[in-house]
Amino acid sequence: MPCYRLDGLTPVVDPTAYVHPSAVLIGDVIVGPHCYVGPLASLRGDFGRIVLEEGANLQDTCVMHGFPSGDTVIERNGHVGHGAVLHGCRVGEDALVGMNAVVMDGARIAARCIVGATAFVKAGFECAEQSLVMGAPAQVKRALTEQEVQWKQRGTAEYQHLARRCMASLVECAPLAEPQAQRPRMGDGGFRPKGEEGA
Repeated sequence: MPCYRLDGLTPVVDPTAYVHPSAVLIGDVIVGPHCYVGPLASLRGDFGRIVLEEGANLQDTCVMHGFPSGDTVIERNGHVGHGAVLHGCRVGEDALVGMNAVVMDGARIAARCIVGATAFVKAGFECAEQSLVMGAPAQVKRALTEQEVQWKQRGTAEYQHLARRCMASLVECAPLAEPQAQRPRMGDGGFRPKGEEGA
């Protein structure tokens, strides 16, 4: 992966974490055990510290950055969807930030919360644990049900499994010119989009 030391600070990646080769890590970045960092993610520890705690995932094209002397943190089992931007904020344990959401400086997403896709969480925002946060600017809409929290946890477990799969079998290759006969499909982990859990 493109990994850059800056001012004597070298990024840290736990050996059990998977970081895609196209992700970029700069300076004061710490990626903990069993994390997944997706393609084209940018973790810029050139001002403040960037931390992914154990089991967290940061998906494709996400950005993590912050102001000098501050920390931008995804706590244990945090889950950050495609294209999200985290700037100088803290995503709590077992919380989810949806696709293309923006979470600004000093915001604290509490444990087991879900931030909806495309939400804009303004600077200094705080919420109670297990809240559904939506909108631009984002607001707490209601408490999450236990079933919704469990759905999120299953999704995060899928990304932890994906990290292991990538470490075991992802290799760069040339594409085929056409699909093989009876082309196999990826394995079905049983996880379904919200609303289709029983499908």
